[in-house]
Amino acid sequence: MALPAYRSLFRAARIAFQGDERVFTAAKASIRDGFRANASLEPTNPELLGAIKHAEDVAAILRQNVVQGKKDGETYRLRIHEDTERGDNDTVKFPGGKTVKIDGKTCCS
Repeated sequence: MALPAYRSLFRAARIAFQGDERVFTAAKASIRDGFRANASLEPTNPELLGAIKHAEDVAAILRQNVVQGKKDGETYRLRIHEDTERGDNDTVKFPGGKTVKIDGKTCCS
């Protein structure tokens, strides 16, 4: 269970930080340190499942939500890849059916 999560996290970091060797190296070190810190957990320990779930969640965020930008003159070029989550503001949902009021007008109901 832990090995697939470990590999998935490394792949996600490679995708998210492609072309930025300094950040990718730091991410790899952080991943290794995190897994080494939990290496002594027994397979029956409930904390193990939580640690694996955390690694899977971080991998999903790296794949879907981290976008690199590079300044190109006065603008920024974004490296959006096939796994990058795309959407518009209409897809944003407020928890519990709450609405937002802007200048006294209800928004996003």
